[in-house]
Amino acid sequence: MIWHALATWRRDGTERAAIVVGDAIHDLDTVAAAHAPALAGRSVTDLIADWANAGPAVAALAEALAGRTADVSRADLAAPFVPRRVFGAASNYIEHAEEMQTKLAAKAESEPYIFLKTVESVIGPDETVVVPPQVKRPDWEVELGVVIGRAGRNIAAADAFDHIAGYTIVNDVSARDKTRRGDFPFSHDWFRGKSFDTFTPVGPWFVPRDCLGDPHDIRLGLKVNDEAMQDGNTAEMIFDCFEQIAYLSTILELKAGDLIATGTPAGVGMGRGVFLKDGDVMTAWVDGIGQLRNPVRAG
Repeated sequence: MIWHALATWRRDGTERAAIVVGDAIHDLDTVAAAHAPALAGRSVTDLIADWANAGPAVAALAEALAGRTADVSRADLAAPFVPRRVFGAASNYIEHAEEMQTKLAAKAESEPYIFLKTVESVIGPDETVVVPPQVKRPDWEVELGVVIGRAGRNIAAADAFDHIAGYTIVNDVSARDKTRRGDFPFSHDWFRGKSFDTFTPVGPWFVPRDCLGDPHDIRLGLKVNDEAMQDGNTAEMIFDCFEQIAYLSTILELKAGDLIATGTPAGVGMGRGVFLKDGDVMTAWVDGIGQLRNPVRAG
């Protein structure tokens, strides 16, 4: 299978779907007219919702476009799709838990810790993360994003792969000074610390499952300006992608378009005593997907 992805791009104030084949980005409506009429007029969000049918058609179109010159600029890209829900896994890499001074129970005595981020916090590549004035310690977290393509409840971990449509990059921007509080007996406030507008960059595109291979052996990392901060591997996860899907599906029915940010490796600012500032540029990367760049501005 030739490597390909789906993206969303802006033209004349409207958002349109695109297909990425190799290094070339193509307007989906334009190329679908000749090769895959059933894909024309549909957003990436729509295609993911119908992935069992759309996925094979997208793969066939990618084969037909191999070697064709691009007609869309990367500078025009938006968030690749609108997630139905955004779930996040907390402290899912041992070294990250250690740098955060988080004491974890043995895996055999534990379950994944999952929180929700608002869909409204999602932005795309090259869009600006705006840090509000009340946030003093904004931080970065590169994560592999798993996109659900087939609904299910009580999914066995052994069957979870079949429910994945594909992957993307998530930067789980976090206000470290807002995730904990002392005015209630509950020590953590994940909603407040992680759901400020613009705090969930996603992109640069959506890569179908079979283009990435084993999701549990992928390097991922993040730079701030030109300095490498994170460099890990999904093999280091405590609860792997399949176990997270299985756990979530015992609580609710997972639906096509759900996005799971599967946890971040060590190297975040909190562990270094360094935080984002006005003018910084974050570049998150995941092998097999690409790079997600976002500047930072004080709001």
